[in-house]
Amino acid sequence: MQSFLQSRLTHWVTVPLAVAALFGAGYWIQGNALVNHAQATAPVSAKAITAPSAYITLPNFASIASSQGAAVVNISVTGTVKTAGIPGVDPNDPMFELFRRFQPNLPQTETPMNGLGSGFIVKSDGVILTNAHVVDKADVVTVKLSDKREFQARVIGVDKLTDVAVLKIEAKDLPIVHIGSTKNSNVGDWVVAIGSPFGFDNTVTAGIISAKSRALPDEGYVPFLQTDVAINPGNSGGPLFNLNGEVIGINSQIYSRSGGYQGLSFAIPIDVAMGIEQQLLEKGKVSRGRLGIGVQSINQDLASSFGLQSPSGALVSNIEKNGPADKAGLEPGDVIVKFNGQSIDRSSDLPPMVANVKPGSTVSMEVWRNKQLKKLSVRIDEMQTAQAGPAVVPDSQQSKLGVSVRPLTSQELAQTQLKQGLLVEEVAKGPAATAGIQPGDVILAVNGDQVKNVSQLHDKLSQNGKNVALLVMRGDSKIYVPVKIS
Repeated sequence: MQSFLQSRLTHWVTVPLAVAALFGAGYWIQGNALVNHAQATAPVSAKAITAPSAYITLPNFASIASSQGAAVVNISVTGTVKTAGIPGVDPNDPMFELFRRFQPNLPQTETPMNGLGSGFIVKSDGVILTNAHVVDKADVVTVKLSDKREFQARVIGVDKLTDVAVLKIEAKDLPIVHIGSTKNSNVGDWVVAIGSPFGFDNTVTAGIISAKSRALPDEGYVPFLQTDVAINPGNSGGPLFNLNGEVIGINSQIYSRSGGYQGLSFAIPIDVAMGIEQQLLEKGKVSRGRLGIGVQSINQDLASSFGLQSPSGALVSNIEKNGPADKAGLEPGDVIVKFNGQSIDRSSDLPPMVANVKPGSTVSMEVWRNKQLKKLSVRIDEMQTAQAGPAVVPDSQQSKLGVSVRPLTSQELAQTQLKQGLLVEEVAKGPAATAGIQPGDVILAVNGDQVKNVSQLHDKLSQNGKNVALLVMRGDSKIYVPVKIS
């Protein structure tokens, strides 16, 4: 199966007794949050420790905080979220669930939502970088500077694939951060984050770079920096500095069992973010290269079977017919070991490399085929993104099946080699979730009758009583899933 659907199906990690998940460090809140003060503990006596002959001097982050903190901003957003509700009935009231069960088509009500995040000024005339998820669905975006001035910001553009957003406020002569490069950073280097965790402005935390070029679930176009810097809700969009006071990343996500910081945080490399910023400012959109293949990682067994000395490279599992790779002569079973002069250690290295190539450019590849290296040239196409939002199953069917679906785009059809199908975007609590339907599944048929649009799915569900069998493509397999409609 191609990388598009694989990224939605396979990048899940199961942890015994608790679920580890990625969380954006910006957050939405509703109502008031209560923060309890930590209880004080009595001091514990300790034996004297003999000082070592040589002392290790830890870095002092005060100069970074004082020189760069003024360019870090607090971002607050307001918006509304549509939810099914009953006038005068609290959604937390047990009666609400009773009404919902017997009246599935509840009226939609708009609930006020508030959110917090961070950002940093990159141009003195008010251009600001932050995360896309910080300003997503926001009606009003307010930026507060370190000197307490507040401005209403305009969203210049967002790129959800990299989680980067560009804002603009009407101001002049603002302090700006110094931009560095991730290429000059190494695992073990000290780094400093400045942001607004839980709304506490200009909070400074520090740690080290734990790893580089991390691939995360559903985030195939960003080679993340992994750090152990304390990042919490509200830090999203804030800068990550090196000891030279240069921004090398945008703090974006944490990996946690609890939803709070647990020692694993991830930042978007500043090299990636600045490229996105330039395109959004110049063109209002982001262009990416496309190769038209599906790849998978290589383990030691696969490496041995292909005659490779080490389990590195990207194994080509599928090729889009008449796509750029197909025209270049790439074949299933090829292992791409170099792309545009860059070595590929892991299959996850390839997507951001391809995306960064200007569409229309011709680049070289080295592939391992039949235990020999072969050089190819490929002309990169432009990645097409769906212009319209997802077509959601109508409310009456939402209550029956509990999914949001949309037709596959032409690019997705080519990648999956399907003629039609409905991609499951979201699965709410309901019959589909109970039956095991997952986001990323492609619904092909209901009780043997093919469906190619939302209306057909609506009709088939209405015609087939309380029990239906959905033909679903999941990964490379087609399976029938029995669903009991309530």
